[in-house]
Amino acid sequence: MIWKTAWKNIWRNPVRSIIVIASVTIGIFAGVFSVAFMNGMIAQRFDSAIDEEISHIQVTGRDFSLNNDPGIIIRDADHLIDSVSSIHGIESYAERILVNGMAQTASRSEGVEIAGIDPERERKVFDLYKKIIPGTGSFFEKQSKYDLALIGQDLAKELNIIRYSIDSVSLAKLASKGIPARVTTLLKALEGRRFSGEKKFEKTLTGLLDKKDAEEFGSAIKEAAWSFRENSKVTLTFLDRNSNQVSAAFRVAGIYDIKNSSFEQTMVFVRDESLRRLAGFDSGSFHQLIIRISDIGYTEDITGKIRSAFPGYEVRNWKELQPDLAMMTDYVHQIYGIFMSIILAALAFGIINTMLMAVLERTRELGMLAAIGMNRKRIFTMIMLESVFLSITGGLTGMMAGWLSVLVTSSHGINFSQYSEGMEAIGYSAHVYPVISAGFFLLVTILIIFTGIISSVYPAFKALKLDPAEAIRTE
Repeated sequence: MIWKTAWKNIWRNPVRSIIVIASVTIGIFAGVFSVAFMNGMIAQRFDSAIDEEISHIQVTGRDFSLNNDPGIIIRDADHLIDSVSSIHGIESYAERILVNGMAQTASRSEGVEIAGIDPERERKVFDLYKKIIPGTGSFFEKQSKYDLALIGQDLAKELNIIRYSIDSVSLAKLASKGIPARVTTLLKALEGRRFSGEKKFEKTLTGLLDKKDAEEFGSAIKEAAWSFRENSKVTLTFLDRNSNQVSAAFRVAGIYDIKNSSFEQTMVFVRDESLRRLAGFDSGSFHQLIIRISDIGYTEDITGKIRSAFPGYEVRNWKELQPDLAMMTDYVHQIYGIFMSIILAALAFGIINTMLMAVLERTRELGMLAAIGMNRKRIFTMIMLESVFLSITGGLTGMMAGWLSVLVTSSHGINFSQYSEGMEAIGYSAHVYPVISAGFFLLVTILIIFTGIISSVYPAFKALKLDPAEAIRTE
């Protein structure tokens, strides 16, 4: 009976109730979608870090990570590999030779880390082979009489290997993408010109187009004008095992794009046999063993087993390699809970205000209910249920709206291409796919009910303080 009465009471002033429910709906919707967006960003960053950059566990010689001394190699490599391959939960592994050096072209040079890899083993650990930009080559799949190097897109731009030019083909691409005729007409002034670097091309576009068109269509224009000469030459200079400087010409096998500018600018991959030959390393020797496990839950257990078996080596898992990522994944649910609690705390003040108004307007009615025998517990319960009904009604519609928005955007993602440079500088993709778990909705439901109960306490106590005789005389 009290439940039914409480539900009817919230609709005695439908305009006021609808306003409160709408405010709760908007607040919950904003919170759910914001959490889904942040969760999608973190999940994508985690997946890219594990699948493309660091994997789950790395083993190196003691102090190798401090100075990258090429002389610190893993000496009992066969014993290490035999032991690692026998541990349950390890899916695959790959050996790497690592040296620091310089990558040079005729016009530019950049500091890099050169990794000598076995392409077949790398495919089992990383997904980098899937990130080769179409038309730039392959992941060491083509046979060549030259030594080959795989480089990142950002490094290729810095070395002027990637160039930009406007021709009839690029203009046709832009027209097919819906770029306005006024823009393509202006771009015809650049036909036949070749720009050696991205910054030069951007500067020319800024001077040619107005600010709004440059910001809106700049990314599409750069993509259409993007060009690459296959088998471009790059010279790699580094120190060999005996600290002697070595320089060798490599041909670009392909260009990868993983949406992490710092990684793309510094990591160059070559075949391990080429680096061994040039740097004087023995066959089978390497600096780093990278391990991929079948279940992330095994991370701590497997790390401990390898450390116990090989105390002379440095064994680090992904949490130690990227502590910022570990912190976000470990505390993400607590952060989301705090975030939603702040939103609901703000909404609670609106609910309290509405319930206080309802109590004051119904002073005579509440007095009569008390006079005919309704005890304080029932009056308190009725007002509490009214507050909870307001919260739940708004919360459910807000969660439904949030879930639908996540469902729509998760399939195609949200593109922030205008912020891609800044986001990729810290390793995050500018194309975000929101994602959220069912467990989060359970957490939000509990918080909403709790908010409704807390919001009802003060108005309910105000109602309990009413004197029935005085309340009945109130007009």
